[in-house]
Amino acid sequence: MRLENITLVRHPLIDHSLTVIRRKDTGTEEFRRHAGIVSKILLVEVMKSFGTANMRIETPLAAMTGKKLKDEVVVVPVLRAGLAMLFAIQDFLPAVSVGFVGLERDEKTAQAREYYRKLPKLYATHRVLVIDPMLATGGSFDDTVRLLKDKGAKRVTIVCIVSAPEGIKRVQKHHPEVKIFTAAIDDGLNDRKFIVPGLGDFGDRYFGT
Repeated sequence: MRLENITLVRHPLIDHSLTVIRRKDTGTEEFRRHAGIVSKILLVEVMKSFGTANMRIETPLAAMTGKKLKDEVVVVPVLRAGLAMLFAIQDFLPAVSVGFVGLERDEKTAQAREYYRKLPKLYATHRVLVIDPMLATGGSFDDTVRLLKDKGAKRVTIVCIVSAPEGIKRVQKHHPEVKIFTAAIDDGLNDRKFIVPGLGDFGDRYFGT
């Protein structure tokens, strides 16, 4: 596994919240809250490289020059678990454009099958964030990034909470220019293609199913 274009985001709050969501007896409410904390810290790290432009404003006391985000952002959550990270991102970017890609994993083959797609118009200038909490085999991210490139995306970033070396290697092989931001790189995959130690099925735990 190469370390190019991989950012392992470290923060005491991430360490704490990751421990909470990994713990098997954590309830749904607590799981959601701490998953949101990790997602927001990841987003702050991703957006450090975003461009800004000057903006003249009036405060209650005087005129001044402030800053506004210059980059146009499109967020693409991979359904359904990606919705959990979308909720957190919308707290920071309430007007962000959102595209959806629905992929369902076959429990026997671990292969992803696309069942839904709805995307805004994509341009080379867009900063496209593909979000899914778990980067396991890399199949869902691989398929989604390939689709986005076909639609015109040039600046794609992957954001995930927990990743496995196998998934990272697959993304690096097929999309070496894509940056990956993650809060954890775990040991690997088990025979069912779940990340170990991981945290189980993120979607089931987040949505209480």
